[in-house]
Amino acid sequence: MRVLMTGHDGYVGAVMAPILQAAGHEVVGYDNQYFDGCDFGAYQPAMKVIRSDIRDLTPAHLKGFDAVVHLAAVSNDPLGNLNPESTYDINHRASMKLAELAKAAGVDRFIYSSSCSVYGAASPDDVLDESASFSPVTPYAKSKVMVERDLGALADAKFCPVFMRNATVYGVSPRLRGDLVVNNLTGWALTTGKVFMKSDGTPWRPLLHVIDMSNAFLATLQAPRAAIYNQAFNVGHPGENYRIKQVADIVQNQVPGSKIEFSQDAGPDPRCYRVTFDKIVKALPDLKMSWTVERGVAELITAYKKMKLTKDDLEGGKYLRIKTIAQHIEAGRLGDDLRWTAGS
Repeated sequence: MRVLMTGHDGYVGAVMAPILQAAGHEVVGYDNQYFDGCDFGAYQPAMKVIRSDIRDLTPAHLKGFDAVVHLAAVSNDPLGNLNPESTYDINHRASMKLAELAKAAGVDRFIYSSSCSVYGAASPDDVLDESASFSPVTPYAKSKVMVERDLGALADAKFCPVFMRNATVYGVSPRLRGDLVVNNLTGWALTTGKVFMKSDGTPWRPLLHVIDMSNAFLATLQAPRAAIYNQAFNVGHPGENYRIKQVADIVQNQVPGSKIEFSQDAGPDPRCYRVTFDKIVKALPDLKMSWTVERGVAELITAYKKMKLTKDDLEGGKYLRIKTIAQHIEAGRLGDDLRWTAGS
């Protein structure tokens, strides 16, 4: 297939695009490159790329594609809270413009990167399937709910949307994110000796390695249309729901001498959800997911040591998305609407 991948230059896209290419698909990237230069090791994508804001798509951008993999978004809760109106503008309105243009251009398959955060504040006693009620807590999560609602209405015999409700992602990427929980706890332990907890550790999270996520999108791209048509899938695999304290314990066990420490204002996080992955396992029987948090922590430790990661690196503008954006705004490169300014 010829695939347009929005957000190819981000944390997930930098891993997923080569995986799709290795499977024989032609991938064209579309990204405004907020995080250009935020490399974790060498990174030079071997593909055609379009540098542009997702809000500036035109019909010409969608011509000749068989599928769209839509990753581009204001990509986490703190960044989404920075300017909620821009979050909705990018994550919801621009996503729907993309979908409408794709449908008009004859694109058959539209794979949307949603999130298990749509479940938000759920009972810790429940294990949620795709029919569970939404309870989004943040503008980021609310924008995902809005897109699922409106994108589903476009489905017809010639347009096949799919909603990939990803678990919280972790793992090594050429566009590393230090703000993701497994990446962050491992980085803190290795660079400071502290497994630094910013919550009380009680919330549940489903967790997903970035390679497993990429393989799930590849399998969805290649699946029989009837198996995935206008369907939502929790993306992950059985056994990969954890309390945050369990993740901290795994990290402590793998970083000798490290100790768990709680932030002074650590308290319960309202975002708490466990999910079942039975549906995606049944719908995509050839999909193999093999990563566990234990294995992912070991991978991160090896990569962090190789790159000589420091605490300043981990908490600085290179690997924390909100700090990167704040630096662009402070320097005048980005406006408050998260658009590049003239000449930047």
